[in-house]
Amino acid sequence: MAVSKELIEALKAVPTGSLSDGLGKTGAMHHSIKPVYKGAKLAGPAVTVYCQPGDNLTPHKAIAEAEPGSVLVINAGNGYTEAGLLGEIMALAAQLKGLAGVVIDGACRDVDDIEAMDFPVFARAVNPGGTVKESLGKINTTIQCGGQVVNPGDIIAGDTDGVVVIPAGKVEEVLKKAEAIHEKEVWVKEQMKQGKTTMEIYGFDKLLEQKGLK
Repeated sequence: MAVSKELIEALKAVPTGSLSDGLGKTGAMHHSIKPVYKGAKLAGPAVTVYCQPGDNLTPHKAIAEAEPGSVLVINAGNGYTEAGLLGEIMALAAQLKGLAGVVIDGACRDVDDIEAMDFPVFARAVNPGGTVKESLGKINTTIQCGGQVVNPGDIIAGDTDGVVVIPAGKVEEVLKKAEAIHEKEVWVKEQMKQGKTTMEIYGFDKLLEQKGLK
């Protein structure tokens, strides 16, 4: 199911925390998968990749085949982090192809160069170790990345807090809920500035009473 560019841009404007809440507090990848430089943000449909540990031939092929706006989501041999699967050259190739970013359940390298080109890369680790090109894995098949199942076309959203996976068929529903959650948080902050406590605003005192904890 194709997701419009307008929806993708709207997702980028909503924090991943609100998106996860909109998914029923699910969808978040493992906490170790983070942007490799501050301020990186991405959103787009997944092109999934599974490759052998320390072998990045398959991601090279996936970048060449991926459509602009896609997010490359890589299972680097079940989270192998002892080699930098993606570096400056591959990041530039992905950027020039028009990809929205890369998420690696594994390691990357050349972080300073990637930051300088402002290309969003999220990874489990950073490691300067080199890779080989000896085996071809799988492209656009169901994979696991950061503890989440990712299907081709699922929508990937990432910001400073981490990465969330949204099933393509749920994007509008999740976005609507997430925007409402984010708007409520803005309202809560205004109430706090007026002197109210979070216990008052959320009615937690009544909750404690109901649970017999007060």
